[in-house]
Amino acid sequence: MNAQTSLNQSNVTTDNRLKMASSITIVVILGILGIYHQTTWSMVATWNRSETYAHGFLILPFSIYMIWTRRRQLLLLDHQPNFFALIALCGIGFTWLIATLASVQIVTQYMLVAMIPIIVWAILGNRLLIATTFPLVYLFFAVPFGDVLIPPLIDFTADFTVSALQLTGVPVFREGTFFSLPTGNWSVVEACSGLRYLIASVTLGTLYAYLTYFSFKRRIIFIILSIIVPIIANGIRAYLIVMTGHLSGMTLAVGVDHLIYGWIFFGFVMLLLFWAGSFWREDDNNEAKQVTHPNKNHNKINTSSSLNRTLLMAFTVFSVALIWPIFASHIDKQTSLNAIHKIEINYPSKDWSVNSEPMTSWEPIYVGEPTKLYNNYQHNNKRVSLFITYYHNQHQGNELINFGNILVKDDDDIWRNINETTRTVVINSQELKIRETQLHSRSSKLLVWRWYWLDDIETISPYIAKALLAKNMLFSNNDGGAEIILASHYEDSIDEATDTMNKFLSDLRPSILAGLHKAEEPF
Repeated sequence: MNAQTSLNQSNVTTDNRLKMASSITIVVILGILGIYHQTTWSMVATWNRSETYAHGFLILPFSIYMIWTRRRQLLLLDHQPNFFALIALCGIGFTWLIATLASVQIVTQYMLVAMIPIIVWAILGNRLLIATTFPLVYLFFAVPFGDVLIPPLIDFTADFTVSALQLTGVPVFREGTFFSLPTGNWSVVEACSGLRYLIASVTLGTLYAYLTYFSFKRRIIFIILSIIVPIIANGIRAYLIVMTGHLSGMTLAVGVDHLIYGWIFFGFVMLLLFWAGSFWREDDNNEAKQVTHPNKNHNKINTSSSLNRTLLMAFTVFSVALIWPIFASHIDKQTSLNAIHKIEINYPSKDWSVNSEPMTSWEPIYVGEPTKLYNNYQHNNKRVSLFITYYHNQHQGNELINFGNILVKDDDDIWRNINETTRTVVINSQELKIRETQLHSRSSKLLVWRWYWLDDIETISPYIAKALLAKNMLFSNNDGGAEIILASHYEDSIDEATDTMNKFLSDLRPSILAGLHKAEEPF
């Protein structure tokens, strides 16, 4: 009887220590979310303004629910602070700093969320981390990630739709993501990419897999299906919408109603997926049977000593996490906020003259307030438009690499992005890699070349450009960078515009680079 009473008291002591340590962990997590309030708010603001990412409000409750369903098993596990987790926390914090300097918001958000399981690991130890791995990893769905998937999803949907139309005998003429049928014109834009369906499917599918299955294999298979099924379903959805419009003489499924049809179709597909997945459900939770009971020696540890170690680790975690925002703020203060930068280009070439008349009505679209130089040049009957956009004091919403910096909007009434590729051109015996885009309107065709310039390095990669920005900010407090764009008309072949822009760069590229160097020096 006394032995049983002693065991019960020991278990109660273990439970109380874990509850106390868990409370301290929650306080530390909330404190760090407060320290990184700008990153935290950037996620919340995106959830609030975007229907695509509104599911972010549900992720934390879902994760808490998954942990709560296992609370009895978790209380049987012993906990011990793990100082090795501090190394991982330092690495995550430094990555957050680099992403902040490079203004890569998505990475800062991922790093902030990654801190949460590391905090659990540091304060509660290995066993609690392993036991709550899935709910903690599920928190990453709170990060509003997916915009980078829009172009490939649009391409897949366009390819699928056109191929399906051709297989069913409907004649189609295609230009990029735009295609024409005898009954009307269609285009695959961002809203048709299926990103919302994909994100909703993966988010719900992952939760369903965790609650329905207990074997790792079945969970992974269902999650993979929740990725593949909505992509294919969106292609079928797009095909059915186009066919409905085609067969009805463009009276049905041609407005907002086709989005409503899309959600109804998607809901039906997801119900079928979950219904099929229920046939392989696992009701016998083997994980609950494999719970490790408290270590007897651990129960003998003095409660006061255990609390002191937990508090010490919590304070250390908080201090390590605080270093990086302080460092970022210090670097940001050293950047000249009010400096004025101006782009001036001298033209030593006698072959080219500035033409005050614009070559085209088209202009690229940029976010923020960059310094711009937009000029038109002429050599005999050849014309080139030069667009130089220079960013300084870069931050979210005013940055060189941003999804808002585009050539043409999806719903532009005049211009269409027909094709985009990369190519290497040789300018004065030097290779230059550029991104080449074909823009068409009803009356003209433009060939556009574009690339980035940072610290005398030219690249077309947004990732390299961001890395260069972070390096320059870290070591020299220089966050300047520019995008250079050339545009020229062509009629039948893009070679007409290619020859013109090759000639222009051969003559004036040195002057352009010299002008950018001068722009680095504020007035």
